[in-house]
Amino acid sequence: MPELPEVETVRKGLNDRLADFCIERLEVCRERAIASQGGSKKFIKKMRGNFVGDWQRRGKYLIASMHREQLKDQKKIDLSSLCGWWGVHLRMTGQFQLHQKEIPACPHTRVRFWNKEGSELRFVDVRSFGQMWWIDPESTPEKVMSGLRNLGPEPFSKNFNACYLKQRLEGKSRSIKSALLDQSLVAGTGNIYADESLFDAGILPQKKSGQLKELELEKLCKSLIKVLRISIGKGGTTFSDFRDLEGVNGKYGGEAWVYRRNKKPCRKCGAIIQREKLSGRSTHWCPRCQM
Repeated sequence: MPELPEVETVRKGLNDRLADFCIERLEVCRERAIASQGGSKKFIKKMRGNFVGDWQRRGKYLIASMHREQLKDQKKIDLSSLCGWWGVHLRMTGQFQLHQKEIPACPHTRVRFWNKEGSELRFVDVRSFGQMWWIDPESTPEKVMSGLRNLGPEPFSKNFNACYLKQRLEGKSRSIKSALLDQSLVAGTGNIYADESLFDAGILPQKKSGQLKELELEKLCKSLIKVLRISIGKGGTTFSDFRDLEGVNGKYGGEAWVYRRNKKPCRKCGAIIQREKLSGRSTHWCPRCQM
C-alpha cells in the first residue's frame, strides 16, 4: 500500500498538473470506486463543470477543494467559489495517470476525468480497493471520510514528539513495530518506513513499545522524519504497483537499508538482515545494528 511519501508524491503531482483542470465530463467505470453517499450518479453530477483546486494530504488520504471558478491563487482556498471537496484513498494499488491525448483505457481503469482540451486524468486500480468521495460544501471531509477522524498527528507536525509517544505508549506491551503501523498513533506510516526508521534509530522492532526510554523515543521521532523526507525526495518507493502521474517509479526502494533485504548483508555492519512476521506484517531488521 502507498505510504506517506508515495501519497505525498501523488499530491505534489496533482497540485502541479491540475492547476487549471476543469472537469468537462467524467465516467465511473466501477461503481465500488465511489464511496460517498449517492454513489456514482451524485458523484458525476456534483463533480462535472468544476475546477480542481488545491490538494492536501492527511495521512494516506488526499483531499482537493473543488470550485465553480478557476482559482487566481492555486495555493489558497477561495471560499467564495468553493463548491465541495474531492476525497481519495489509493488503498493497495490505486494510481492516477494523466494523458494529454486519447489512449485506450486498460481493464483496471476505474474512474476517468476529461477537461475541455481533451486531457484525461485516469484512476487505475488493479485490486480495486481505492475509493473516492464527493463532500458537499456544507459538510467537511472529516464528517464524510470516517477514517480521517481516527488519525494521529502527522510525523512532521509539532504534536509528534518523544513526549507524545511516551504518553501514548506507556504500559503498552505490543511491539514498537506494531505501534508504528497504528494510524491513530502516527498518520501515514506503513510497513516500509516503520522498518527503515527503526533501523535508523537502532531499535529492535520486537521491543515492547512501552519499554522504550525517552532517548530512544527521541531518536525514533528524528529517524522517522528523516527517512520520510529522504523518501519524499526520491519520489517514494516502488516495489510493485506505485507510480507517479507520469508513470515513473519511486526511487527510494533501491536505497532501503533493511526493507525487503532479508538474507542480504547489512549495508552498515555486514550482518545478515533478518525477517519475521509481526502482527501479520513482514518485518526486517539487522541483528547487530538494532538492539
